[in-house]
Amino acid sequence: MATPAARPKAVIVAVHFPRVEDREFESSLEELGRLVTTLGYQVVARVVQPRAHLEAAAVIGEGKLEELAELTGGTGRLVTTAPKRRDKARLRREAEDRADDDDDDADDDDAEIGTADAKVDLVAVDHDLSPSQARNLERASGVRVLDRTGVIIEIFHRHAKSREARLQVEIARLTYTAPRMRESPGGKERQRGRGAGEAALELDRRKVRDRIAELREELEHVQRDQDVRRAHRRQARRIALVGYTNAGKSSLMRALTASEVYVEDKLFATLDTTVRALQPEAKPRILVSDTVGFIKKLPHDLVASFKSTLDEALEASHLLHVVDAADPSWEAQLEVTQEVLAEIGATEVPSTLVMNKIDLLEPEALERLRRRLPDAWFVSARDPADVASVRQRIVTIFEAAYEEIEIVIPYDRQAVLSEMHDAGRVVEERWEEAGVIVRWRSEPEAIGRIRARLRA
Repeated sequence: MATPAARPKAVIVAVHFPRVEDREFESSLEELGRLVTTLGYQVVARVVQPRAHLEAAAVIGEGKLEELAELTGGTGRLVTTAPKRRDKARLRREAEDRADDDDDDADDDDAEIGTADAKVDLVAVDHDLSPSQARNLERASGVRVLDRTGVIIEIFHRHAKSREARLQVEIARLTYTAPRMRESPGGKERQRGRGAGEAALELDRRKVRDRIAELREELEHVQRDQDVRRAHRRQARRIALVGYTNAGKSSLMRALTASEVYVEDKLFATLDTTVRALQPEAKPRILVSDTVGFIKKLPHDLVASFKSTLDEALEASHLLHVVDAADPSWEAQLEVTQEVLAEIGATEVPSTLVMNKIDLLEPEALERLRRRLPDAWFVSARDPADVASVRQRIVTIFEAAYEEIEIVIPYDRQAVLSEMHDAGRVVEERWEEAGVIVRWRSEPEAIGRIRARLRA
């Protein structure tokens, strides 16, 4: 039996600002570690430095750069030997070759920064880096460097399944890599040079601009199709599951809808919105939507790109904020969810807090949470009894708006009675001489529609 290949290794780098509490800082590092693990790496070390601000050149100071270099096999120095001068004709040919490459991004740097004896394969920084900071860290470490935003975008790029999600992620990815192109191999030479050097850089920039424009046009076509599908569901009763990544939304979705929704214990395992009917099916039908998870410092370009996907939350009848009750940082995670919902304008949608994964809590901790959050639902998506309770509560949410009427359905209008069973809850039926006397509970709109049918 072949042994599985060892995972590539990664080092995490972070600056601990004085205003950031130890617990918050540690939580952020752990989350970055999970992001890097989701990307396929094994985190083998951390380089942490207390500072009042980020070092302008390379985030961390010279001493910590040397410590990082010992872990990565790099030089620990920011200055590298200038590349040999190349003639203009060769520069022009190289620029044209780059223009033919469909994936013009930071991966091109690997040939320059990678070394055969590198001890690790990635440096992940828990801050947003400028292009020059990223490049300087690569020079000092000798390996590829990604900031937190870059890690998240790479995960999205690998996990996107649907055509819409792939287009959205690629737009965000190109937007992220575009300003870093001037730091790509030969970039300094191109900036200093004239003629072919400037033409090469402009070719790269124009290629990215044109590609983003093409992707946005294609995305508009896809989203128009999605809008048509959403319009067909607009009259349906809809619940949207929202929350921090890995809070258990997909597990709860799978349990509530008896569907094969993808579930994995990884960050951003779900990027595509999934819509399924609540099971056992309610009358009228209730649709449940699972949405992309949120995360601290979610790149703005990704929020903007996934605006269409997040519209499922905006257009829902009710939101269920799913929270990992066993995570010590659940309060900060809930705050992030609320911030993103505010950004897309979904704060006016009625919502309920669902504290998930209570099976991982000690009884005393669970009791404290129950006292603190008396209106929240406390569940485990693994417990069938809890799932049944959530289903009944969802039904109750919609039935709270019901009105009750008593109405006579003539015997020759039995099709109306069948429609009433589908559009609400028939409490009682009495078969009398004038027709079927029905006591019926439903939404005001449905009651008005049935009355109009009988008058016709």
